[in-house]
Amino acid sequence: MPDLRDKIILITGATSGIGKATAHALAGQGAHVILLARNRAKAARTRQEIIDATGNPHVDTALADLSVLQQVRDVAAEINAQYPRLDVLINNAGLMFGAAREVSADGYEMTLATNHLGPFLLTGLLLDLLRRSPAARVVNVASGAYRFSRPTLDDLQSVRSYHPLWEYGTTKLFNIMFTQELARRLRGHGIANVVANALHPGAVATGYGSQSGGWLALAAQLGRPFMLSPEKGAETSIFLATDARAGTVSGGYFAKKKAVPVNSRFNTPENARRLWELSEQLTGMPFLP
Repeated sequence: MPDLRDKIILITGATSGIGKATAHALAGQGAHVILLARNRAKAARTRQEIIDATGNPHVDTALADLSVLQQVRDVAAEINAQYPRLDVLINNAGLMFGAAREVSADGYEMTLATNHLGPFLLTGLLLDLLRRSPAARVVNVASGAYRFSRPTLDDLQSVRSYHPLWEYGTTKLFNIMFTQELARRLRGHGIANVVANALHPGAVATGYGSQSGGWLALAAQLGRPFMLSPEKGAETSIFLATDARAGTVSGGYFAKKKAVPVNSRFNTPENARRLWELSEQLTGMPFLP
């Protein structure tokens, strides 16, 4: 295992499931870990659990609901002020919402706001901090559920057509497309010290799908005994965050620590550029033009 004592790593969605397992493993390797979470008490409890288990005191917390863009701006400002650089950003947080369409505090469809717009904005706001690292990495936790998607850029907010599974799958496809476009733009700007990759963690036994209700929640519950543990699900995130070989790749999509193809006709450079432009408009965050 690599010694990570000189690394500063931020993980979103770090108080449960894959995010917590990732944070625990990276802290165990000596990294200075920042847990970004929505709930203050849960973040504090997770922090203490990790410190007690690993003996690593360098575990911090940061608070923001990624669906609320002002909270993302505020926490990014705090992180930029507090840390000299950021070596790894792991955009892990992601949710599937219920059968009824919900909107965020900014008026955006909740799945899109949480799974795509929040991470897009956070990455843009922390890019300068990442560029201060000699070799930084952005790791976006996507999902093979991108196959269960009905992507369109004409109804990005799913006003005309909404289903929790399709919406989740679409935002996971957007995670992949964002990663690929980010890698293209980094190369285009001659930024060689920051790489970006996405991953499928596998079918992991977490709370995924439980908040959706109905048959989706039932299917998630019935399938849980056959799913991976969060620790197994975190392995590819950890690989992309720490492995020397992964630091030489940018714009890849990985599963089981190996690069795999993205089978989606929608995933074209043209659509990725348009998604980026729309994301800039919705978040008010233009970067890497």
